[in-house]
Amino acid sequence: MAACTTTYFEDGRGWNARAAERNAALMALQPERRHGAPTPEFAFPRPIDNSRLVKAPDPARVREMRLFVAALTILFSLMMGFGVQHFFCIEKGYRVEAEKQVRDQLREENRQLRLAEAQLTQPARIDRMARELGLAEPQPGQVIHTSGQPDSGAPALAQAVAPALPAR
Repeated sequence: MAACTTTYFEDGRGWNARAAERNAALMALQPERRHGAPTPEFAFPRPIDNSRLVKAPDPARVREMRLFVAALTILFSLMMGFGVQHFFCIEKGYRVEAEKQVRDQLREENRQLRLAEAQLTQPARIDRMARELGLAEPQPGQVIHTSGQPDSGAPALAQAVAPALPAR
């Protein structure tokens, strides 16, 4: 301790002055020691206990949130309605096109059937096929008409006609 006091009093400076001088010397040496690298900084987190905090209710915020949710619900409903309607329209369009194709196919089939019917019912073709089968034209009187008007040149068949009932 004597050496310390001797040194202190020998310089003739106070303790604060000597500490400031030593700090200045150390600060001057710091850049040489770091070689240009910055001093690392450390953050030590302090735990904060917020368990005792209670949030105060805000009726204006609750009203705003309810209004916002209602607006979003209405907007979502409108968008879903539009989407469903749009998809139904697209589906109906596909159905209409499919029905048009079926209609065109049926028209073509009907045309083919009419052509086939016209070819099959040609009198010349029927006559030719009948002759091939050994059939001949009917003789007068062989044809019986169901209309009730007999052929004038054909013999008539006997018919029994019921007498008319007298009126009362």
